[in-house]
Amino acid sequence: MNEEQDMLRTDTVAHKPADLQQRLVEFAVRVIGVGTALPANKVGAHIASQIVRAGTSPAANYAEAQSAEARADFIHKIKICLKELRETHVWLQIIAAAALIKTASKLALLLDECNQLIAIFVSSINTARRKTGAA
Repeated sequence: MNEEQDMLRTDTVAHKPADLQQRLVEFAVRVIGVGTALPANKVGAHIASQIVRAGTSPAANYAEAQSAEARADFIHKIKICLKELRETHVWLQIIAAAALIKTASKLALLLDECNQLIAIFVSSINTARRKTGAA
């Protein structure tokens, strides 16, 4: 298996809710794989920089959220995770639509994982807001 195939692996792993941090780390690693698989030209470098920045951010921000000093701080950090996941999703769509990597068809699994993570964070934000009465 070459590096690109490894980073864009199509196997699915069952995750428990407590494994969200690990799931975000695995997602970040797969996004890094996408970034390294992009063409070595101006477009590839630009998109690689953007997707790696956005796709690795949720893992770090989620770790910070776990040490939030107040519920509002937690919500803010989780919202950053959500924002970065949505940006990553758009970059993945662009990469797939422009066929910038040879295994673009495998991006569907990474897009699905991104969608699932987005849903988790939307739900977390809604739950945290309900608990504080925040809008």
